[in-house]
Amino acid sequence: MPEERPTMPPVRLRTDAELARDALAAPLLARAVRLARWAERGKPVASGGALPEGELREATELLELAGDEDGPLYAAQAWQLAVDTGLVEIEEPAGADGDGDGDRADGEATAEDEFSAVATGGEELRQITGGGPRDILEIWLDGFETVLADAAAPDLSDIAAQIGESGELDLDALDWNPEEEAEFLDGVLGNLYLLTALDEEAAAAPVPLPALAASMIVPEDMDEPTDDILEEVSEAMVRLDDQFRLLAPTGLVDYQPVDEALIQEVDGEGRIQEPETAQELEDEDVSRYGMVRLTPLGVYAVRARMLEAGIDAPAVGDLADKGADILLDALPGHPEPAAQAEAEQWLARRTPEEAARQLLAAARGDDEAAPLRRLTCQQTLSLAGIEAEPALREVLDDRHLGGLARVWLAENGVSGVPEPSEEMVFWLTVDTLAAQLASEGDSAELRDLVRGLVDQSGSFFDSAWRVDHPATADVLEAMGRLHPDKKAAKEARKAAFKARSRA
Repeated sequence: MPEERPTMPPVRLRTDAELARDALAAPLLARAVRLARWAERGKPVASGGALPEGELREATELLELAGDEDGPLYAAQAWQLAVDTGLVEIEEPAGADGDGDGDRADGEATAEDEFSAVATGGEELRQITGGGPRDILEIWLDGFETVLADAAAPDLSDIAAQIGESGELDLDALDWNPEEEAEFLDGVLGNLYLLTALDEEAAAAPVPLPALAASMIVPEDMDEPTDDILEEVSEAMVRLDDQFRLLAPTGLVDYQPVDEALIQEVDGEGRIQEPETAQELEDEDVSRYGMVRLTPLGVYAVRARMLEAGIDAPAVGDLADKGADILLDALPGHPEPAAQAEAEQWLARRTPEEAARQLLAAARGDDEAAPLRRLTCQQTLSLAGIEAEPALREVLDDRHLGGLARVWLAENGVSGVPEPSEEMVFWLTVDTLAAQLASEGDSAELRDLVRGLVDQSGSFFDSAWRVDHPATADVLEAMGRLHPDKKAAKEARKAAFKARSRA
Protein backbone atom coordinates (compact mmCIF):
# COMPACT_ATOMS: atom_id res chain seq x y z
CA MET A 1 0.00 0.00 0.00
CA PRO A 2 1.26 3.51 -0.73
CA GLU A 3 2.34 5.62 2.25
CA GLU A 4 0.03 8.36 3.48
CA ARG A 5 0.63 11.68 1.83
CA PRO A 6 2.83 14.01 3.85
CA THR A 7 1.20 16.43 6.26
CA MET A 8 2.85 19.37 4.50
CA PRO A 9 3.56 19.73 0.79
CA PRO A 10 7.27 19.69 -0.11
CA VAL A 11 9.29 22.87 -0.37
CA ARG A 12 12.30 23.67 -2.48
CA LEU A 13 15.23 24.64 -0.29
CA ARG A 14 18.31 26.54 -1.28
CA THR A 15 21.63 24.77 -0.84
CA ASP A 16 23.26 24.82 2.59
CA ALA A 17 25.94 27.14 1.24
CA GLU A 18 23.36 29.64 -0.05
CA LEU A 19 21.38 29.50 3.19
CA ALA A 20 24.53 29.97 5.26
CA ARG A 21 25.37 33.08 3.24
CA ASP A 22 21.85 34.39 3.88
CA ALA A 23 22.26 33.69 7.59
CA LEU A 24 25.57 35.56 7.82
CA ALA A 25 24.04 38.48 5.91
CA ALA A 26 21.03 38.73 8.26
CA PRO A 27 21.43 41.99 10.21
CA LEU A 28 21.10 40.50 13.69
CA LEU A 29 23.63 37.67 13.26
CA ALA A 30 26.00 39.90 11.27
CA ARG A 31 26.03 42.39 14.14
CA ALA A 32 26.41 39.63 16.74
CA VAL A 33 29.45 38.24 14.92
CA ARG A 34 31.04 41.72 14.73
CA LEU A 35 30.53 42.22 18.46
CA ALA A 36 31.89 38.75 19.26
CA ARG A 37 35.08 39.58 17.35
CA TRP A 38 35.23 42.93 19.14
CA ALA A 39 35.04 41.10 22.49
CA GLU A 40 37.35 38.25 21.49
CA ARG A 41 40.25 39.40 23.69
CA GLY A 42 38.02 40.20 26.65
CA LYS A 43 35.47 42.83 27.67
CA PRO A 44 34.23 43.64 31.19
CA VAL A 45 30.52 42.85 31.61
CA ALA A 46 27.99 42.42 34.38
CA SER A 47 27.26 39.01 35.82
CA GLY A 48 25.05 37.34 33.21
CA GLY A 49 26.75 39.16 30.36
CA ALA A 50 25.11 42.61 30.18
CA LEU A 51 27.35 45.32 28.72
CA PRO A 52 28.26 48.33 30.88
CA GLU A 53 27.00 51.67 29.58
CA GLY A 54 30.38 52.67 28.21
CA GLU A 55 30.91 49.36 26.45
CA LEU A 56 27.37 49.46 25.02
CA ARG A 57 28.07 52.92 23.62
CA GLU A 58 31.29 51.61 22.05
CA ALA A 59 29.42 48.61 20.62
CA THR A 60 26.77 50.92 19.13
CA GLU A 61 29.45 53.00 17.44
CA LEU A 62 31.23 49.87 16.18
CA LEU A 63 27.99 48.77 14.51
CA GLU A 64 27.59 52.26 12.99
CA LEU A 65 24.27 52.71 14.79
CA ALA A 66 25.15 55.80 16.84
CA GLY A 67 23.01 57.98 14.59
CA ASP A 68 19.91 55.82 15.13
CA GLU A 69 17.78 56.61 18.19
CA ASP A 70 17.24 52.85 18.58
CA GLY A 71 20.93 52.14 17.99
CA PRO A 72 21.72 51.15 21.61
CA LEU A 73 18.71 48.80 21.61
CA TYR A 74 19.86 47.12 18.39
CA ALA A 75 23.40 46.81 19.76
CA ALA A 76 22.10 45.28 23.00
CA GLN A 77 19.97 42.80 21.04
CA ALA A 78 22.94 41.78 18.89
CA TRP A 79 25.10 41.38 21.99
CA GLN A 80 22.46 39.25 23.69
CA LEU A 81 22.26 37.04 20.59
CA ALA A 82 26.05 36.63 20.67
CA VAL A 83 25.81 35.52 24.30
CA ASP A 84 22.80 33.23 23.74
CA THR A 85 24.38 31.44 20.78
CA GLY A 86 27.83 30.97 22.29
CA LEU A 87 29.57 33.42 19.96
CA VAL A 88 30.56 35.10 23.21
CA GLU A 89 31.41 33.27 26.43
CA ILE A 90 30.96 34.83 29.87
CA GLU A 91 33.46 34.05 32.60
CA GLU A 92 31.67 34.77 35.86
CA PRO A 93 33.54 35.99 38.92
CA ALA A 94 34.04 33.59 41.80
CA GLY A 95 30.91 33.33 43.90
CA ALA A 96 28.62 34.63 41.15
CA ASP A 97 26.62 31.41 41.36
CA GLY A 98 25.51 32.31 44.84
CA ASP A 99 28.15 30.34 46.80
CA GLY A 100 30.63 33.15 47.28
CA ASP A 101 30.83 36.74 48.41
CA GLY A 102 29.63 38.08 45.05
CA ASP A 103 25.97 38.07 46.12
CA ARG A 104 24.53 40.74 48.42
CA ALA A 105 21.48 40.20 50.55
CA ASP A 106 19.74 43.20 48.96
CA GLY A 107 20.38 41.84 45.43
CA GLU A 108 22.26 44.98 44.32
CA ALA A 109 25.68 44.81 42.75
CA THR A 110 28.41 46.94 44.29
CA ALA A 111 30.64 49.15 42.18
CA GLU A 112 33.41 46.65 42.93
CA ASP A 113 31.68 43.55 41.56
CA GLU A 114 29.09 44.98 39.13
CA PHE A 115 31.28 44.48 36.06
CA SER A 116 33.65 41.81 37.31
CA ALA A 117 32.58 39.21 34.71
CA VAL A 118 34.55 38.97 31.48
CA ALA A 119 33.23 38.30 27.97
CA THR A 120 35.48 36.60 25.41
CA GLY A 121 35.06 35.01 22.00
CA GLY A 122 33.28 31.66 22.23
CA GLU A 123 33.67 28.35 20.45
CA GLU A 124 30.80 29.17 18.10
CA LEU A 125 32.70 32.22 16.83
CA ARG A 126 35.42 29.87 15.60
CA GLN A 127 32.73 27.80 13.87
CA ILE A 128 31.61 30.92 11.98
CA THR A 129 35.01 31.29 10.34
CA GLY A 130 36.28 27.69 10.36
CA GLY A 131 33.13 25.58 10.20
CA GLY A 132 30.98 24.53 7.29
CA PRO A 133 27.57 25.81 6.14
CA ARG A 134 25.78 23.37 8.50
CA ASP A 135 27.67 24.78 11.48
CA ILE A 136 26.66 28.31 10.55
CA LEU A 137 23.04 27.29 10.07
CA GLU A 138 22.95 25.58 13.48
CA ILE A 139 24.23 28.77 15.13
CA TRP A 140 21.67 30.82 13.22
CA LEU A 141 18.85 28.45 14.19
CA ASP A 142 19.84 28.68 17.87
CA GLY A 143 19.70 32.45 17.64
CA PHE A 144 16.41 32.42 15.78
CA GLU A 145 14.86 30.24 18.50
CA THR A 146 15.80 32.75 21.20
CA VAL A 147 14.37 35.66 19.22
CA LEU A 148 11.20 33.68 18.48
CA ALA A 149 10.76 33.04 22.21
CA ASP A 150 11.19 36.78 22.86
CA ALA A 151 8.64 37.57 20.14
CA ALA A 152 6.04 35.35 21.85
CA ALA A 153 6.66 36.96 25.25
CA PRO A 154 4.60 39.92 26.53
CA ASP A 155 5.88 43.48 26.40
CA LEU A 156 8.25 44.34 29.25
CA SER A 157 6.17 47.37 30.20
CA ASP A 158 3.13 45.10 30.55
CA ILE A 159 5.12 42.75 32.77
CA ALA A 160 6.33 45.60 34.99
CA ALA A 161 2.78 46.90 35.40
CA GLN A 162 1.61 43.51 36.65
CA ILE A 163 4.36 42.94 39.24
CA GLY A 164 2.97 43.86 42.60
CA GLU A 165 4.65 44.72 45.88
CA SER A 166 5.38 41.03 46.41
CA GLY A 167 7.62 41.07 43.36
CA GLU A 168 5.70 38.16 41.86
CA LEU A 169 4.27 38.14 38.34
CA ASP A 170 0.50 37.69 38.12
CA LEU A 171 0.01 35.85 34.80
CA ASP A 172 -3.78 35.98 35.14
CA ALA A 173 -3.75 39.76 35.40
CA LEU A 174 -1.32 39.93 32.48
CA ASP A 175 -3.82 38.00 30.31
CA TRP A 176 -0.97 36.11 28.65
CA ASN A 177 -0.82 32.39 28.05
CA PRO A 178 2.72 31.43 26.99
CA GLU A 179 1.65 28.23 25.23
CA GLU A 180 -1.24 29.86 23.37
CA GLU A 181 0.93 32.78 22.26
CA ALA A 182 3.69 30.46 21.01
CA GLU A 183 1.12 28.29 19.19
CA PHE A 184 -0.43 31.36 17.56
CA LEU A 185 2.91 32.57 16.25
CA ASP A 186 3.81 29.06 15.08
CA GLY A 187 0.45 28.90 13.29
CA VAL A 188 1.11 32.20 11.51
CA LEU A 189 4.53 31.04 10.36
CA GLY A 190 2.98 27.73 9.34
CA ASN A 191 0.45 29.55 7.14
CA LEU A 192 3.24 31.49 5.43
CA TYR A 193 5.16 28.23 4.94
CA LEU A 194 2.13 26.50 3.45
CA LEU A 195 1.59 29.38 1.02
CA THR A 196 5.22 29.10 -0.09
CA ALA A 197 4.95 25.34 -0.56
CA LEU A 198 1.69 25.44 -2.51
CA ASP A 199 2.49 28.32 -4.83
CA GLU A 200 6.08 29.52 -5.11
CA GLU A 201 5.19 32.35 -7.48
CA ALA A 202 2.43 33.68 -5.22
CA ALA A 203 4.73 33.36 -2.20
CA ALA A 204 7.28 35.65 -3.87
CA ALA A 205 4.80 38.48 -3.27
CA PRO A 206 4.30 39.61 0.35
CA VAL A 207 1.07 38.81 2.19
CA PRO A 208 -0.99 41.69 3.64
CA LEU A 209 -0.95 41.51 7.42
CA PRO A 210 -4.79 41.79 7.69
CA ALA A 211 -5.19 38.68 5.51
CA LEU A 212 -2.63 36.76 7.56
CA ALA A 213 -4.25 37.69 10.88
CA ALA A 214 -7.72 36.87 9.53
CA SER A 215 -6.53 33.44 8.38
CA MET A 216 -5.81 32.60 12.02
CA ILE A 217 -8.96 34.08 13.58
CA VAL A 218 -11.92 34.20 11.18
CA PRO A 219 -13.71 30.81 11.05
CA GLU A 220 -13.74 29.26 7.56
CA ASP A 221 -17.53 28.94 7.55
CA MET A 222 -18.13 32.58 8.55
CA ASP A 223 -19.40 34.60 5.56
CA GLU A 224 -19.30 38.00 7.26
CA PRO A 225 -16.99 38.58 10.27
CA THR A 226 -18.70 39.97 13.38
CA ASP A 227 -17.51 43.14 15.10
CA ASP A 228 -15.95 41.03 17.86
CA ILE A 229 -14.03 38.97 15.30
CA LEU A 230 -12.84 42.10 13.51
CA GLU A 231 -11.64 43.50 16.83
CA GLU A 232 -9.70 40.28 17.44
CA VAL A 233 -8.13 40.57 13.98
CA SER A 234 -7.13 44.16 14.71
CA GLU A 235 -5.54 43.20 18.04
CA ALA A 236 -3.72 40.31 16.36
CA MET A 237 -2.37 42.65 13.68
CA VAL A 238 -0.85 44.94 16.31
CA ARG A 239 0.69 41.94 18.06
CA LEU A 240 2.03 40.49 14.80
CA ASP A 241 3.41 43.88 13.80
CA ASP A 242 5.53 43.94 16.98
CA GLN A 243 6.58 40.32 16.49
CA PHE A 244 7.57 40.67 12.85
CA ARG A 245 9.54 43.83 13.63
CA LEU A 246 11.53 41.73 16.11
CA LEU A 247 11.90 38.74 13.77
CA ALA A 248 12.80 40.63 10.56
CA PRO A 249 16.46 41.30 11.58
CA THR A 250 17.01 37.54 11.96
CA GLY A 251 16.44 37.12 8.21
CA LEU A 252 13.35 34.96 8.79
CA VAL A 253 10.93 37.33 7.05
CA ASP A 254 10.87 40.33 4.78
CA TYR A 255 8.56 42.72 6.58
CA GLN A 256 7.08 46.13 5.80
CA PRO A 257 5.68 47.33 9.15
CA VAL A 258 2.24 48.81 9.78
CA ASP A 259 2.13 52.56 9.23
CA GLU A 260 2.39 54.10 12.72
CA ALA A 261 -0.34 56.58 11.79
CA LEU A 262 -2.84 53.70 11.61
CA ILE A 263 -2.20 52.47 15.17
CA GLN A 264 -4.36 54.04 17.86
CA GLU A 265 -4.76 53.39 21.59
CA VAL A 266 -8.16 52.08 22.69
CA ASP A 267 -8.64 51.33 26.41
CA GLY A 268 -4.88 51.11 26.83
CA GLU A 269 -4.44 48.62 23.99
CA GLY A 270 -3.25 49.10 20.44
CA ARG A 271 -5.80 48.90 17.62
CA ILE A 272 -5.46 49.22 13.88
CA GLN A 273 -7.55 52.07 12.53
CA GLU A 274 -9.53 50.43 9.73
CA PRO A 275 -11.36 52.08 6.82
CA GLU A 276 -15.03 52.66 7.63
CA THR A 277 -16.42 51.97 4.17
CA ALA A 278 -15.71 49.55 1.34
CA GLN A 279 -14.77 52.49 -0.88
CA GLU A 280 -12.23 53.72 1.66
CA LEU A 281 -10.79 50.21 1.83
CA GLU A 282 -10.55 50.05 -1.95
CA ASP A 283 -8.85 53.44 -2.07
CA GLU A 284 -6.50 52.63 0.81
CA ASP A 285 -2.94 51.45 0.14
CA VAL A 286 -3.02 47.95 1.63
CA SER A 287 0.74 48.01 2.17
CA ARG A 288 0.19 50.57 4.96
CA TYR A 289 -1.32 47.75 7.01
CA GLY A 290 1.88 45.68 6.90
CA MET A 291 3.25 43.22 4.31
CA VAL A 292 5.20 40.06 5.09
CA ARG A 293 6.73 37.09 3.31
CA LEU A 294 8.86 34.17 4.44
CA THR A 295 12.41 34.31 3.08
CA PRO A 296 14.21 31.19 1.80
CA LEU A 297 16.04 31.19 5.14
CA GLY A 298 12.66 31.45 6.85
CA VAL A 299 11.33 28.46 4.92
CA TYR A 300 14.36 26.48 6.10
CA ALA A 301 13.80 27.55 9.73
CA VAL A 302 10.08 26.86 9.86
CA ARG A 303 10.62 23.44 8.27
CA ALA A 304 13.29 22.66 10.86
CA ARG A 305 10.82 23.52 13.63
CA MET A 306 8.14 21.35 12.04
CA LEU A 307 10.50 18.39 11.81
CA GLU A 308 11.46 18.94 15.45
CA ALA A 309 7.75 18.83 16.34
CA GLY A 310 7.30 15.52 14.51
CA ILE A 311 5.48 16.98 11.50
CA ASP A 312 6.22 15.42 8.12
CA ALA A 313 7.59 18.37 6.16
CA PRO A 314 9.42 17.01 3.10
CA ALA A 315 11.81 18.92 0.89
CA VAL A 316 12.33 18.49 -2.82
CA GLY A 317 15.12 15.97 -3.28
CA ASP A 318 14.07 13.74 -0.40
CA LEU A 319 12.94 11.08 -2.90
CA ALA A 320 16.05 11.14 -5.10
CA ASP A 321 17.41 7.91 -3.60
CA LYS A 322 14.03 6.21 -3.12
CA GLY A 323 12.49 3.56 -5.33
CA ALA A 324 10.37 4.37 -8.37
CA ASP A 325 7.27 3.06 -6.59
CA ILE A 326 7.67 5.60 -3.78
CA LEU A 327 8.29 8.39 -6.30
CA LEU A 328 5.17 7.60 -8.36
CA ASP A 329 3.00 7.42 -5.24
CA ALA A 330 4.29 10.75 -3.91
CA LEU A 331 4.45 13.02 -6.98
CA PRO A 332 0.67 13.43 -7.47
CA GLY A 333 0.50 15.13 -4.06
CA HIS A 334 3.20 17.66 -4.98
CA PRO A 335 2.50 21.13 -6.41
CA GLU A 336 3.48 21.11 -10.09
CA PRO A 337 6.83 22.98 -9.85
CA ALA A 338 7.92 20.84 -6.89
CA ALA A 339 6.82 17.64 -8.67
CA GLN A 340 8.92 18.47 -11.73
CA ALA A 341 11.95 19.42 -9.62
CA GLU A 342 11.61 16.21 -7.60
CA ALA A 343 11.34 14.10 -10.77
CA GLU A 344 14.37 15.83 -12.29
CA GLN A 345 16.48 15.14 -9.20
CA TRP A 346 15.36 11.49 -9.15
CA LEU A 347 16.24 11.07 -12.85
CA ALA A 348 19.62 12.74 -12.37
CA ARG A 349 20.70 9.88 -10.08
CA ARG A 350 20.14 7.26 -12.83
CA THR A 351 20.83 6.74 -16.50
CA PRO A 352 17.75 7.41 -18.69
CA GLU A 353 17.42 3.74 -19.63
CA GLU A 354 17.76 2.54 -16.04
CA ALA A 355 15.30 5.15 -14.79
CA ALA A 356 12.75 4.27 -17.49
CA ARG A 357 12.87 0.55 -16.62
CA GLN A 358 12.35 1.27 -12.93
CA LEU A 359 9.47 3.65 -13.59
CA LEU A 360 7.72 1.31 -16.01
CA ALA A 361 8.01 -1.62 -13.60
CA ALA A 362 6.50 0.46 -10.80
CA ALA A 363 3.65 1.65 -13.05
CA ARG A 364 2.15 -1.80 -13.60
CA GLY A 365 -0.88 -3.05 -11.74
CA ASP A 366 -4.67 -3.29 -11.67
CA ASP A 367 -5.14 -1.71 -8.23
CA GLU A 368 -7.17 1.47 -7.76
CA ALA A 369 -4.09 3.71 -7.66
CA ALA A 370 -2.49 2.19 -10.78
CA PRO A 371 -3.96 4.60 -13.40
CA LEU A 372 -2.58 7.63 -11.55
CA ARG A 373 0.77 5.87 -11.17
CA ARG A 374 0.92 5.32 -14.92
CA LEU A 375 -0.01 8.93 -15.68
CA THR A 376 2.71 10.09 -13.27
CA CYS A 377 5.13 7.64 -14.89
CA GLN A 378 4.32 9.11 -18.32
CA GLN A 379 4.85 12.67 -17.03
CA THR A 380 8.16 11.72 -15.41
CA LEU A 381 9.36 9.89 -18.52
CA SER A 382 8.72 13.05 -20.55
CA LEU A 383 11.73 14.50 -18.72
CA ALA A 384 14.00 11.57 -19.63
CA GLY A 385 16.32 11.73 -22.62
CA ILE A 386 16.10 9.77 -25.87
CA GLU A 387 18.57 7.28 -24.33
CA ALA A 388 15.53 5.77 -22.56
CA GLU A 389 14.18 4.45 -25.91
CA PRO A 390 15.27 0.78 -25.45
CA ALA A 391 13.32 0.49 -22.19
CA LEU A 392 10.18 1.90 -23.84
CA ARG A 393 10.45 -0.47 -26.81
CA GLU A 394 10.62 -3.44 -24.44
CA VAL A 395 7.04 -2.80 -23.21
CA LEU A 396 5.28 -2.15 -26.53
CA ASP A 397 3.31 -5.38 -26.19
CA ASP A 398 2.60 -4.91 -22.50
CA ARG A 399 -1.11 -4.55 -21.73
CA HIS A 400 -0.56 -1.87 -19.08
CA LEU A 401 2.32 0.02 -20.63
CA GLY A 402 2.18 -0.43 -24.41
CA GLY A 403 -0.02 2.60 -24.95
CA LEU A 404 2.00 5.08 -22.90
CA ALA A 405 5.21 3.68 -24.46
CA ARG A 406 3.90 4.49 -27.93
CA VAL A 407 2.95 8.00 -26.83
CA TRP A 408 6.47 8.59 -25.49
CA LEU A 409 8.16 7.21 -28.62
CA ALA A 410 5.94 9.31 -30.89
CA GLU A 411 6.59 12.48 -28.86
CA ASN A 412 10.32 11.85 -29.14
CA GLY A 413 10.14 11.39 -32.92
CA VAL A 414 11.16 7.72 -32.92
CA SER A 415 10.37 5.88 -36.14
CA GLY A 416 9.35 2.31 -36.70
CA VAL A 417 6.80 2.18 -33.90
CA PRO A 418 3.93 -0.28 -34.62
CA GLU A 419 0.40 1.08 -34.60
CA PRO A 420 -1.59 0.22 -31.46
CA SER A 421 -4.60 -2.05 -31.68
CA GLU A 422 -8.06 -0.57 -31.16
CA GLU A 423 -8.29 -2.47 -27.89
CA MET A 424 -5.07 -0.84 -26.65
CA VAL A 425 -6.27 2.63 -27.67
CA PHE A 426 -9.52 2.25 -25.71
CA TRP A 427 -7.70 0.73 -22.72
CA LEU A 428 -5.27 3.67 -22.62
CA THR A 429 -8.17 6.12 -22.92
CA VAL A 430 -10.00 4.59 -19.95
CA ASP A 431 -6.75 4.42 -17.97
CA THR A 432 -6.01 8.09 -18.64
CA LEU A 433 -9.52 9.21 -17.68
CA ALA A 434 -9.35 7.13 -14.50
CA ALA A 435 -6.07 8.82 -13.60
CA GLN A 436 -7.56 12.27 -14.20
CA LEU A 437 -10.51 11.39 -11.97
CA ALA A 438 -8.20 10.23 -9.20
CA SER A 439 -6.03 13.32 -9.54
CA GLU A 440 -8.52 16.15 -9.98
CA GLY A 441 -12.04 14.74 -9.65
CA ASP A 442 -14.76 16.23 -11.86
CA SER A 443 -12.61 19.13 -13.07
CA ALA A 444 -13.26 21.50 -15.96
CA GLU A 445 -10.22 20.04 -17.72
CA LEU A 446 -11.68 16.56 -17.50
CA ARG A 447 -15.06 17.83 -18.74
CA ASP A 448 -13.37 19.26 -21.85
CA LEU A 449 -11.48 16.00 -22.38
CA VAL A 450 -14.69 13.95 -22.16
CA ARG A 451 -16.49 16.20 -24.58
CA GLY A 452 -13.62 16.07 -27.06
CA LEU A 453 -13.46 12.27 -26.96
CA VAL A 454 -17.17 11.82 -27.62
CA ASP A 455 -17.26 14.49 -30.32
CA GLN A 456 -14.39 12.81 -32.18
CA SER A 457 -16.01 9.40 -32.09
CA GLY A 458 -19.78 9.17 -32.25
CA SER A 459 -19.62 5.44 -31.47
CA PHE A 460 -17.28 5.78 -28.48
CA PHE A 461 -19.70 4.31 -25.94
CA ASP A 462 -20.54 1.34 -28.19
CA SER A 463 -16.99 0.09 -27.72
CA ALA A 464 -15.90 1.64 -24.42
CA TRP A 465 -18.06 -0.54 -22.17
CA ARG A 466 -16.27 -3.65 -23.43
CA VAL A 467 -12.83 -2.41 -22.31
CA ASP A 468 -11.27 -4.87 -19.85
CA HIS A 469 -10.12 -2.28 -17.34
CA PRO A 470 -11.03 -2.26 -13.61
CA ALA A 471 -12.15 1.39 -13.82
CA THR A 472 -14.25 1.18 -17.00
CA ALA A 473 -17.64 1.47 -15.26
CA ASP A 474 -16.50 4.30 -12.99
CA VAL A 475 -15.06 6.23 -15.93
CA LEU A 476 -18.25 5.86 -17.98
CA GLU A 477 -20.36 7.01 -15.03
CA ALA A 478 -18.14 10.07 -14.71
CA MET A 479 -18.54 10.79 -18.43
CA GLY A 480 -22.30 10.68 -17.90
CA ARG A 481 -21.98 13.30 -15.16
CA LEU A 482 -19.62 15.52 -17.08
CA HIS A 483 -20.86 15.58 -20.67
CA PRO A 484 -23.08 18.64 -21.25
CA ASP A 485 -25.16 16.96 -23.96
CA LYS A 486 -28.09 15.07 -22.37
CA LYS A 487 -28.17 12.42 -25.09
CA ALA A 488 -24.45 11.68 -24.81
CA ALA A 489 -24.70 11.66 -21.01
CA LYS A 490 -27.52 9.10 -21.20
CA GLU A 491 -25.47 6.90 -23.56
CA ALA A 492 -22.57 7.07 -21.11
CA ARG A 493 -24.76 5.93 -18.21
CA LYS A 494 -26.12 3.04 -20.30
CA ALA A 495 -22.59 2.02 -21.22
CA ALA A 496 -21.59 2.13 -17.53
CA PHE A 497 -24.51 -0.19 -16.71
CA LYS A 498 -23.40 -2.62 -19.40
CA ALA A 499 -19.82 -2.53 -18.09
CA ARG A 500 -20.97 -3.38 -14.58
CA SER A 501 -23.23 -6.18 -15.86
CA ARG A 502 -20.32 -7.56 -17.91
CA ALA A 503 -18.06 -7.50 -14.89
